[in-house]
Amino acid sequence: MAAELRPETSAISCRLLVRKKPGPREIVQFVVGGIEIGQQIVVLAGPSWLKELARILGEHGLRPETLIRTSRLVFLTAPDCLSRFSKMDDPCKRPVIRRNGTMVRWVSDWSWAYRNGADPATMLRYLRRIHDCVHALADMSICTVHCDETMERSSMLAVLAQHRRATRVVDRPV
Repeated sequence: MAAELRPETSAISCRLLVRKKPGPREIVQFVVGGIEIGQQIVVLAGPSWLKELARILGEHGLRPETLIRTSRLVFLTAPDCLSRFSKMDDPCKRPVIRRNGTMVRWVSDWSWAYRNGADPATMLRYLRRIHDCVHALADMSICTVHCDETMERSSMLAVLAQHRRATRVVDRPV
């Protein structure tokens, strides 16, 4: 899945994937493809989602423990990691999140927040903060959210609108 380029700014855009299934299976190709070509993968998600992703990567013949130890794969556990992004001036300069390959791919799963009914203003702040970091660090990014059959159309449209607002490029460094 390729990132979009916005001609007016040449900024990297984040894609939003509204998943039909609760786990990370729908983004595995994005992650595995990056690992196979030597890219660093940063994944922000809830603990059970990260655990499931590690298990699936193992099924694909990869060693998630080794990838994590060498920082080729970085797991950021939400919501605990979000305080790092709200308090620091530049959370992307943290030693755990760094370029160690030709490119960085970023995956953020927001299902945990929407499932827990997070305050929309707080969510937008976190989305913007994460996307500021993604823009400064990653060459390709995907945000995901699981929308099951119980989610109303208006709620899904709100998720899409919120993601779009959070990813707008406004005086962000290139």
